[in-house]
Formats: sequence, structure tokens, C-alpha cells
Amino acid sequence: MSAQGSVQASLIAGTKRLTEAGVDGAPRDARLLMAHVLGLEPGRLTLVMPDQISADHRAAFEAAIERRLAREPVSHILGYRDFYGRRFQVSSDVLDPRPETEILIGEALSKPFTSVLDLGTGSGAILLTLLAEQVLAKGLATDLSEAALTVAKRNAEALGLVTRARFLQADWWDGIAGQFDLIVSNPPYIAVDEMAGLSPELAHEPRMALTDEADGLMCYRAIAAGARAHLAPRGRIMVEIGPSQGAAVSDLFLAQGLKAVRVIADLDGRDRVVTAQAPNPHPRNAGK
Repeated sequence: MSAQGSVQASLIAGTKRLTEAGVDGAPRDARLLMAHVLGLEPGRLTLVMPDQISADHRAAFEAAIERRLAREPVSHILGYRDFYGRRFQVSSDVLDPRPETEILIGEALSKPFTSVLDLGTGSGAILLTLLAEQVLAKGLATDLSEAALTVAKRNAEALGLVTRARFLQADWWDGIAGQFDLIVSNPPYIAVDEMAGLSPELAHEPRMALTDEADGLMCYRAIAAGARAHLAPRGRIMVEIGPSQGAAVSDLFLAQGLKAVRVIADLDGRDRVVTAQAPNPHPRNAGK
């Protein structure tokens, strides 16, 4: 048996190419791609390292390596991203769910809710995770992109949540009626003058999900302007932010009369989420 034709030999060669091209996390990426090509869970890859790799599998692995060398995200090559313990389909039509967004999920789940609105849902990862965790809740997800909503609907079907999740093509508050216990959003928050400095992988994600083509705060202004009208009494709103935007977004919420405004840091200590609450319209002892 030729060692040159083994899974391990192909994996080493692919890892070397990624490393030499300066791809961060090259060994991890190569293992994920090889496991995907072979139809294995990554943890089982070690068991087949000495095995011969078929010509078809070798060709598929090399094609996946070429895509990664072009800085296509691994999740796009795999077609999915794991988020909060669940698997979500992703494509170039949606923002890739990121681990730091789990900070928002944790804060949202800290109190019960029965109705949730997700503005700019993308893959649907935020709304669908919240519905899966809060089994009595129902939700509405909006996005301006019809292609993104198609991905989100597929994820709702895969997770068995189609009876509790609705989807609407909308520009922020357009066409949204009623009030919600919880409003969440991970809007485009990168300023247009910061786009040139981003990693090349982000070129494969939808630009409209990354930047507002302005100062990075335009979407928060729109969200803040409609928040009180769509929040139930004492309802909560929380948004993901860039690490330098905590004070500015907090001020936008405060200017709309929202209460209990807080900035929550991620595990690296960077500001990640701003949360606020609608006031109680009937405070105890009012008028006495």
C-alpha cells in the first residue's frame, strides 16, 4: 500500500498549501474539509488516516483546498455552520453565524418571552436558536434580502420550527405590526471606511449584511426609532454591536426613552451587545 495515496498524505499536503498561503488555522481547516469530503465527523478522521484515499475523494479534497486558498470561508465550502449546538445551512447570501453572537443568545434567554422579532435575520440563526430554546415562543424574522430569507426558511424546516417562525421581506420596521416581548438584531455595523481593512474571507459574505455604507450606526438609528412602538410593556431589545459602538448605541436607545440600558462584553472583553427595556406604562402608585 502506498503511503502517498493515504488520507494522511493528502491531508498533510493540503495543510501545507494552506499554511504556505498564510491561511489562519490551516490544520483545522484542512481537517474539516477532509472530514467533509469523506462524509465523517471530524473527530473520527484519525481512525482513517492510514487508509487509501480514492481518486474521487482526493480530487474533491483538492478542490475544497483551492476554494479555501481563494479565502472562501470554510462554512461556505461545507454548506453549514454550527451555532449554539445546532447546525445551520449557510451560503454567500447570508452572514456566517459567529460564536460571539452567542453572547446575545445567552442574554436573551436570561428572561422568559413568548414573542420575538429578529430584524435582519440572515440565516435565521438568532431567531431559530431562541425558538428552539424557548419552546412556547413564536417569532417573526425579517430581512431585506429574499435570498437570505430562503436560507432562513430552509433552516426553520430542518430544525422543525416552521409552525413557530414567520418570515417577512422588509426594510427594518416596514410592514411589521404588533408588539413583542423581545426584539433582537445583528445589523450591519461596519463603517464604509473600515471595509477595506477587513479579512479577505468577508468578501464572500453579502456586503449589505456587513456595512450600512455610512458610519456604521445608520441601522441602529432606524432600529431605535421604531423600538418603543413595537415593544410590549417592559419588553426587551438587544442588538449586537461593533466593539467601539457601545456608548453611541446606548445613547440612541436612551434618547427614545428606553430604560435599563446596558452594554455587555464578549469573552474577550470587547463590547458586544447593547440591551434595553421598554418602560412600564403603568408604574405602581402612578397618580397618587
